[in-house]
Amino acid sequence: MPKKATGSNRGRSAITGRFVKQSTVKRHPKTTVNESTKTKKK
Repeated sequence: MPKKATGSNRGRSAITGRFVKQSTVKRHPKTTVNESTKTKKK
């Protein structure tokens, strides 16, 4: 059974530093970056 992906991706604008939606990251690849985050274990 495959494991579930841990963490998630956040989109961030390289210009303003604000978080943006993944759809925005796809539309503007030159001015946005994806950040990987890990989930905390309890």
